[in-house]
Amino acid sequence: MGQGPILYSAIGHVENAFRDIAAPEEIQAGESRIVLDPTLADGLEGLEPGQRIMVIFHFDRSHGYELRQHPRGDRTKARLGVFALRSPRRPNPIGVTVVDLVAIEGSTLRVRGLDALDGTPVLDIKPA
Repeated sequence: MGQGPILYSAIGHVENAFRDIAAPEEIQAGESRIVLDPTLADGLEGLEPGQRIMVIFHFDRSHGYELRQHPRGDRTKARLGVFALRSPRRPNPIGVTVVDLVAIEGSTLRVRGLDALDGTPVLDIKPA
C-alpha cells in the first residue's frame, strides 16, 4: 500500500427524510436532494433532467469493517467478501449509486434512487 492519507472535501450533502439507517430500497424509493456548494453550480452545465448520474458519497456514519460480512447483516445468509457487497462497512467508506436526475434547481439536484441518508457528504457527481 505505502501511500499516506488521501484527503477529499465534500462538494455538498444529501437532504431527504432518512436520518437513521433504513433498508436501501426504502430510501431509494423516495426523492433526495443533493445540495452542492453554490460556488460549484457552473459545474452542473451539461447535465439534463431525465439522465442518469453517478453520485459518489462518504459513508460518514460507518465505523470499522470486516472483510467477510453477512449480506445486510442477515446471519441466515452466508458471509461474502466486502468487495462483493454494497455494505457501508468497508476499508474506505465510499458509496456509489446511479440515480435518475429529476430536476436541477440552481446548485441543487433532485434525484430518485439514491440510497444515502440525510446529511451524507457528497464527494462527486459523474455521468452514468
